[in-house]
Amino acid sequence: MFWRVALSIAIAQLANRQRQTLVSVLGVALGVGFFIATSSIMSGSEKDFTQRLVNNAPHITIKDEFRNPTTQPVFLAYPKGAISLVRTKPREYLRGIKNYGAKVEELSQRSGVIAEAALTGQIIVRYANKDVSASVAGIDPAKEKFLTQVESDMREGSLDRLKTTADGIVIGSGMSQKLGLRMDDLATVIAPSGLVKRMKVVGIFHVGNLLLDEGQVYVLLKNAQVLLDKAFIANQIRIKIPNPDDAETFAAGLEARWGYRAESWQEVNRDILGLFVIRNAITYSIVSAIMVVAAFGIFNIISTVVMEKRRDIAIMMSMGFHAFDIQLIFLIQGVLVGILGMLLGWGIGRGLLEAVSTLKFTVPGMSERQGFVLDWSFRPYAIGGLFALAAAVVAAWYPAHKASEVRPVDIIRGAA
Repeated sequence: MFWRVALSIAIAQLANRQRQTLVSVLGVALGVGFFIATSSIMSGSEKDFTQRLVNNAPHITIKDEFRNPTTQPVFLAYPKGAISLVRTKPREYLRGIKNYGAKVEELSQRSGVIAEAALTGQIIVRYANKDVSASVAGIDPAKEKFLTQVESDMREGSLDRLKTTADGIVIGSGMSQKLGLRMDDLATVIAPSGLVKRMKVVGIFHVGNLLLDEGQVYVLLKNAQVLLDKAFIANQIRIKIPNPDDAETFAAGLEARWGYRAESWQEVNRDILGLFVIRNAITYSIVSAIMVVAAFGIFNIISTVVMEKRRDIAIMMSMGFHAFDIQLIFLIQGVLVGILGMLLGWGIGRGLLEAVSTLKFTVPGMSERQGFVLDWSFRPYAIGGLFALAAAVVAAWYPAHKASEVRPVDIIRGAA
């Protein structure tokens, strides 16, 4: 019964100050709306970027190198000795992952794991008296379609044609336009060893990234071994696992077992992922400042009501209202402003997202116009609403507490 009385009193007091109430509600609503829009943009772009990293590249890449240089025998023999070794010459060895076929086979036996041996290097693609420097990747087409998104990015042809065409090559759309190469044209490929080979274009892909579209080509692993003069050699093992979040742990286990450097997608992109943390901290700090400003509006209106209604508070307390009851009435006013601001803010946030979703802009390095990738989930709405309610309660607590400390006798005597 008391809740109804407290609610009716709180609504009546807010209604008597309509202008101030409206300003406070709008302050909270704008804070919630901008929080939803900003959070959705940031969260959406982060998820999209992470998804691109996970889908467009292997989760783990084993390379034919070692994370730390080999320890010299003298330091192994005398680990605590005062020894200095100078003028050492690193031992030269044939680069490549030893026994890569067995390693790939072993990894492929694990549930949900896809592994592929690859050989990468640099070549020159020549056509119509034009040269383009490119990175070549010798792959297994059957596995590459699961490791990257190249197959889904094919505009013409397919990766499978590499297996059915002698000396086939898959190029990007940027290289195709730059050299004038079309499907089934014969391009001249020049390797660092001086080997010159005529290769047939069996596929053209379009990623949307100029660097890849102009400078990346794919051939069969055996053709790459011939081009780069590295027979029976692979310098990478590329792996995809069921859960991308486990890539770091999985890579660490492989590196500890085989010694070769194993890089997870998190390690390769650690700097970029770290920037997301800093960016989110800055964004939420700015939006939180908006909520703090809105909270001052709630604090102001309730403080004003308390000052103006001190005589009414004294009369209510003399009628039997307890200090807690008085405090609850003013807390309800803060919560009501917070709820109204939250609901209106949800509408403003939705409208902002609808407007932002229509924007298109040009990004340097991308061949197509881009738009904002938004997070349309309820999560930003829930967080924004909780912020609004928390700010409203905190802002209302102090004036509500001061109202509960009013001494009816002093007020009534003063009035008399």
